[in-house]
Amino acid sequence: MFKRFTAIVLILTISLVIAACGNGGNKEKKETTAWDQIKKEGKIVVATSGTLYPTSYHDEKTKELTGYEVELVREAAKRLKLKVEFSEMAFDGMLASVNSGKVDLAANDISITDDRKEKFDFTKPYKYSYGTAMVRKSDLSGIKTLHDLKGKKAAGEATTVFMEIARKHGAKEVIYDNASSDQYMKDLAAGRTDVILNDYYLQRLAAGFYKELDITIHPDIKYYPNNQAIILKKGSTELADKMNEALDEMKQDGTLAKLSKQYYEGADVSKKPDVEFQD
Repeated sequence: MFKRFTAIVLILTISLVIAACGNGGNKEKKETTAWDQIKKEGKIVVATSGTLYPTSYHDEKTKELTGYEVELVREAAKRLKLKVEFSEMAFDGMLASVNSGKVDLAANDISITDDRKEKFDFTKPYKYSYGTAMVRKSDLSGIKTLHDLKGKKAAGEATTVFMEIARKHGAKEVIYDNASSDQYMKDLAAGRTDVILNDYYLQRLAAGFYKELDITIHPDIKYYPNNQAIILKKGSTELADKMNEALDEMKQDGTLAKLSKQYYEGADVSKKPDVEFQD
């Protein structure tokens, strides 16, 4: 009886060892990556605002979503033989959606920062810019430098880099949720806000479009040299590499410059600007 029991235990032990070896073999199998899943489905899901002219907005005539980054992503996806599905949302929801896997990536004039690089992956930059301040033309909103922002009403979305800069300089935050440029500019001109810190190229176009309003880009405030790229969930290395391959091709064959000049009224944002910045 004892010998029989010992034999049963031995058989069970061998079975467990074999099973353990089998599990070890499964671990060595390649894990499914974000790129594998996208390639299988043939589609990439992209978060964007649809309200940020000229990078992501709806054409007044066709009502279709378009813009520099929208068309850039479409072209990159085309080169990767993928379809694109855009998911429009406020900026504050984009990073959470990328992190949760609700979307594959986000493209919406998103600056590369050290803090974001710790939490997310980025493609190579395709836009180089810097920060400026939109103020009232009549009195420059009583602002001479960034240090004069203390107590001023700064308009923007809560989690943007520019709102963080306003916050650091003591400005009062006036938070908007995926509002259009029209609302931002009219509120500034009417005195409901005092300043909008944002990207130079975006503000350059806004100032030209809303000429009838009492707004202008502050002539002396130039700060925060930065660059923008597509943002992805941390660990999406293969997907980032594939997007970079497409972006490299687009830069080399002139597609990036062409799209930039089309949407930024002749300006090539794919090149670094030659500007002297404030501290």
